[in-house]
Amino acid sequence: MTKVSMTVNGKSVSGEVEGRTLLVDFLREGLELTGTHVGCDTSQCGACVVHVDGEAVKSCSIFAAEAEGAEVTTIEGMAAPDGTLSPLQQAFQDHHGLQCGFCTPGMVMSAAALLKENPRPTEAEVRDYLEGNLCRCTGYHNIVKAIMAASGQEAAVAAE
Repeated sequence: MTKVSMTVNGKSVSGEVEGRTLLVDFLREGLELTGTHVGCDTSQCGACVVHVDGEAVKSCSIFAAEAEGAEVTTIEGMAAPDGTLSPLQQAFQDHHGLQCGFCTPGMVMSAAALLKENPRPTEAEVRDYLEGNLCRCTGYHNIVKAIMAASGQEAAVAAE
């Protein structure tokens, strides 16, 4: 067993894990932060995206021990402490950027990373950035619309 310590959603946490424990499993099982989903176990779907030291990472692709000392943000850390949704989360709700909701946490986390890098992306840039996130329900139109709205470009998408 290996002791790991990190900051998750602004709180210092620690635990003991086997060397093979994936970050997604530590978050879900060790910390009971179940918003991060496991969709494929092969790093193909993006449902498990979290931010590690400010970078979007598929948490099924790294070991918990690799996040030792890191700042980790999960979907639970995106809302304000009082539960108010972030502007991006609100845009997903307002523009129905979800259906079953399974992929939504990963989509939101990926979109947040995109908007941090590029606050006003084009629709093509949004679609390109989301290439590693799969949604089996929506066809991506409303997801893209929500991200564009969160970037302040709602009128451009609405005019389509």
